[in-house]
Amino acid sequence: MAAERKIPRSLQAIIDQVKEHYADDQELQTLFEQCFLNTYLTTIQEDEQGTFVVTGDIPAMWLRDSSAQVRPYLTVVKEDADMARLIKGVIERQWRYILHDPYANAFNQTANKQGHQQDRTEMSPLVWERKYELDSLCYPIQLAYLYWKATGDDSVLQPTLKQVLETIYRIWKIEQDHEAKSSYSFERDDCRVSDTLLRKGKGGYSVPTGMTWSGFRPSDDACLYGYLIPANMFAVVVSNYAVELLTAMEEIKLAEQFRELEADIRQGIGQYGKMDHPVYGEIYVYETDGNGRVNLMDDANVPSLLAIPYLGYTTADDPVYQNTRRFILSRDNPYYYEGSYAKGVGSPHTPDHYVWHISLAIQGMTAIDSKEKKQIVAMFKQTHADTYFMHEGFDVDRPEQYTRSWFAWANSMFSEFLLSEAGIYVPGSPLENMKNNKAGDRHVLSTGKAAKPNQ
Repeated sequence: MAAERKIPRSLQAIIDQVKEHYADDQELQTLFEQCFLNTYLTTIQEDEQGTFVVTGDIPAMWLRDSSAQVRPYLTVVKEDADMARLIKGVIERQWRYILHDPYANAFNQTANKQGHQQDRTEMSPLVWERKYELDSLCYPIQLAYLYWKATGDDSVLQPTLKQVLETIYRIWKIEQDHEAKSSYSFERDDCRVSDTLLRKGKGGYSVPTGMTWSGFRPSDDACLYGYLIPANMFAVVVSNYAVELLTAMEEIKLAEQFRELEADIRQGIGQYGKMDHPVYGEIYVYETDGNGRVNLMDDANVPSLLAIPYLGYTTADDPVYQNTRRFILSRDNPYYYEGSYAKGVGSPHTPDHYVWHISLAIQGMTAIDSKEKKQIVAMFKQTHADTYFMHEGFDVDRPEQYTRSWFAWANSMFSEFLLSEAGIYVPGSPLENMKNNKAGDRHVLSTGKAAKPNQ
């Protein structure tokens, strides 16, 4: 655990604001305070390399988790220079990791050879795990962009950012044709099948679609088919973030390359990422190989299909999203569960009948019905198992049975949901844009025309 820290006044002010919103609910007040502070008090470590963020009970820094863990603190960085410094330290450390190995998903604090060093892939002592996940390259772009929006700090518009974006662009272009162009492979011995890639580490066969391939899901489970639709949607959104960042840096050529890549991926999603369902109408599929095979499901981890408006790919009232949402929140989704204490989306990563607090938070933040939001709040109160923290998955009939007692990503997602309920949003985020553009166009955040950062 990180060294003990004092609670900054900026975070205390947010806590007081949420407590005022839930003035008649002591349980929710305590839940929010505990969860909101969890990342700051227990997972952030500073060293000569900047800010290292452990995911909780695993002593490694995931590009995805670290981004999501600190995201709620972007609500205070305009006023709190120390918090801005910490988050900028996360961003710059992520940049170093990506430049070290853009195919890795999790890293050690130093080159200490911890983690999965026996995996058959191009491991290094700095890498904890080298599962290539498309979303692991999306999250750092999102965090850098939202930090820039929240602070107006142009110092992030630097040559290292350009190098990182060049690297990500190169990888995504290669992985548009994984079979012919990619040298990446991954194999793990003596493990469950979801922890390794088939065909000697190449993964399931796929054909070019315009989309970009992913070996693993944000759950760290192997993709059944290589084109993970919600991750490609996330890539569309952050490609436009990249365009805006690069345009501000006057890097016009690379900005134009990202525009073209974004168009390719979006077209691929439109052509291969949807189907006509006999019950729900036109819906998005979870995965496809581009060769006629699709995987109909959703997973609790973000990016997910349920999270499409949260990611910023389209608005919550989009008809195809609403159809998809009805499918996801039904028993036709093999990872949707209902029980005595909760109902929602789980994951093949955890046991049957285990719903995830992350997916409940996403359901709450993407709901357009206030009654549904209140039901989600009630489920959180019923399922923290008197720990006053969120967990990975929990049994819908016995919430005291859960996985991961120290899982900071889940605590941050719950915090962001309650913040949104209290009218507090991360500046420049899709949730804030949905609030400000309730009658706006589809793909509000996919246009590359977001507002200028705060000055």
